[in-house]
Amino acid sequence: MALNAKLEDILSKTYAPDARIDQIYHGKDLTFITNELGEPVTLFIGKRREDGAIAGERYVRRIIRKPNSNDIQRSHWELKGKVSRST
Repeated sequence: MALNAKLEDILSKTYAPDARIDQIYHGKDLTFITNELGEPVTLFIGKRREDGAIAGERYVRRIIRKPNSNDIQRSHWELKGKVSRST
């Protein structure tokens, strides 16, 4: 399943480095993990359980950078499958 364009806009922003961000988007719970540059690289989307874990789907972002730069040349999100909890 491809990600919604509006959701991709949220995930294209820069956040705190090496952070875990919890949000709600259109009634679904989101948790995403950022890398050392604050770019979301792992996404869990589904229903949050009482222990804070998400049962749903996990996506991983592939980032291709411009040579000798931290600028993103292109990136895409890959569905990695179902999860019963996030880390």
